[in-house]
Amino acid sequence: MAIKNQEISYLAFLKEVKSLIREGHQKAAFSLNATLVKTYWNLGQRIAQKQSLFEGRNNYIDTLARDLKKEFPLMTGFSKRNLFDIRRIYLFYASLENSSIITNDSVRQPVALNTQEQNLAHFFSLPWGHHLVILNKIKDFQEALFYIDQCIQNAWSRSNLTLQIEQKLYQRSGKAISNFHITLPGEQGQMAEQMLKDPYNFSFLTLEKPIQELELEKLLVQHITYFLLELGKGFAFMGRQFKLAIGEKAYYLDLLFYHTQLNCYIVIELKTVAFEPEFAGKLNFYLSAVDSLIKKESDQPTIGILLCKSKDKIEVEFALRDINKPIGVSDFILSEALPNELKNNIPTVEEFENELNKIIETKNA
Repeated sequence: MAIKNQEISYLAFLKEVKSLIREGHQKAAFSLNATLVKTYWNLGQRIAQKQSLFEGRNNYIDTLARDLKKEFPLMTGFSKRNLFDIRRIYLFYASLENSSIITNDSVRQPVALNTQEQNLAHFFSLPWGHHLVILNKIKDFQEALFYIDQCIQNAWSRSNLTLQIEQKLYQRSGKAISNFHITLPGEQGQMAEQMLKDPYNFSFLTLEKPIQELELEKLLVQHITYFLLELGKGFAFMGRQFKLAIGEKAYYLDLLFYHTQLNCYIVIELKTVAFEPEFAGKLNFYLSAVDSLIKKESDQPTIGILLCKSKDKIEVEFALRDINKPIGVSDFILSEALPNELKNNIPTVEEFENELNKIIETKNA
């Protein structure tokens, strides 16, 4: 009797799912991404609510996948694996206490990073493939929301998303030492702090020897696309060794940017040595010059970013304590090329394949 009741319950559940999918299909021919993700979300909710049908009997997912394929033969996305992923995504976001219930469509929605409505729009705008990347690589709820938000803001492809996760963007964002909280107004200071990373990852530059600052500047500009990707959204490149005439002398800024979201100039100074307190003083001088000579009345105060090979946190905090211009200090990391003696000992792809084929032939013999 219990099994029969389960089957009746399953048939009612299947009917509900079919109706749900038809509704989604009719709204946008199932090709609009937001509708697709919403439909998957609703489907994940229904599956989770009918958990008793699936306890200890994964064949129900098989049955559901088979029945949906029969009902919607031209649609993809209802394989057993994807149905499990649909359920996993719903449970990941909806089961945490930070989630909340939205009356629209009676669906539990993830909490916003900035506002509920913004995060809701971001969640449903993100392509399903991006959601799967995040689900399979991220275990923390807030970190997942961070990458959803960054994907939408920066229009990342799946490969860019994967790269940013592998390079631990979440762990590096907003971690630099700065005086923004006392030199910039509230919201501006918060946005500027989130803009900073520590360390900055310049591993797209492969170097065979210690590098000087001018050479590092040149290489970063040569690889400006990767450089801007690492800096983040909003950076517009203004120039390298940007000249400032002050009195009878000329001074040169390492790198000058304008930030389109913060509405301010940003001076980046590069140091291929450990942080020294005088670096902050010199950068403070440059910021005063930019504010006086370049900044317009409508611009926000110019921000300085000092990138060093390494730093001592206490030393940096002391150096910034009495500086009245907004400055952030971060490390940067580079990728060094392998020495020739090591290169010669590493097999090429062809050599590796040949050795692998030998092993396979030996096992098959």
